[in-house]
Amino acid sequence: MGRYVIRRLLQMIPVFIGSTFLIFFMVYALGDPVAALFGDRAPDPATAAQIRHDLFLDQPLWKQYLHYMGQIFQGNFGTAFNGQSVTELMADAFPVTVRLTIVAIVIEMIVGVVLGVFSGLRRGRSVDTSVLLLTLVVVSIPTFVSGYVLQFLFGVQWGWAAPTVSTDAPLNELLLPGLVLALVSLAYVTRLTRTSIAENARADYVRTAIAKGLPRHRVVTRHLLRNSLIPVVTFIGTDIGALMGGAIVTERIFNIHGVGFQLYQGILRQNSPTVVGFVTILVLVFLVANLLVDLLYAVLDPRIRYA
Repeated sequence: MGRYVIRRLLQMIPVFIGSTFLIFFMVYALGDPVAALFGDRAPDPATAAQIRHDLFLDQPLWKQYLHYMGQIFQGNFGTAFNGQSVTELMADAFPVTVRLTIVAIVIEMIVGVVLGVFSGLRRGRSVDTSVLLLTLVVVSIPTFVSGYVLQFLFGVQWGWAAPTVSTDAPLNELLLPGLVLALVSLAYVTRLTRTSIAENARADYVRTAIAKGLPRHRVVTRHLLRNSLIPVVTFIGTDIGALMGGAIVTERIFNIHGVGFQLYQGILRQNSPTVVGFVTILVLVFLVANLLVDLLYAVLDPRIRYA
């Protein structure tokens, strides 16, 4: 196991370098950040040249990238165009988005797995058909539509939740945004669990456990569910980073000042240091989440062993 972890960590290095370089190249290829800083006004050539020199923009792109990576390893992600450190923006935004992501992950795991097991054990029946139709409807509705509808119903019409989230973003106010953020992923988790349960229910080890006289709940939880969670865990592991980076719509709807809000503002204003810094952290989240998922395989399925 230790050698496997070391090998995976070494594999993450070129992936991290390649991903960050592509992000760096694409963001800085969008346009001149100095021109975006001045808006419609034409900057003074001397002032613009000084700003480019201070931001290391007068160097070739590969030198800019090497300089940026050197600053990252020192804990410096640069300075936003408003003069605030990108690290300070991260300190304010990431805790909010992490709490929102945790709420969304918990909702999609609990509801999705329960519905998937319930549907998979009753494959072909009316309950299974209803769950499949419901998940198809959820997947078909865009997040901005479901978000505004649930915000109006639960927040405005019925008053069961706050229609907008306060600056502190406590967990109780993040339940409704977390549900909106988790809806599409919840539908996929339900379908993955349902398919895996239905396939493994006909496996030999399940028939053997039933023939031994084990209680049905033990067969389902200890044998069937445990081996059926492999694809679900894989999806959830990759979904963590997607939820954190893809919460732009949800955070805009509920006025949450998290990672999605900062990325939206950064792209809108062509604030390159903010966008590159936040996306770099999201790349690390993706890599770590995938490593943890691979390690969970052996825990869920004892047949899996690492050389």
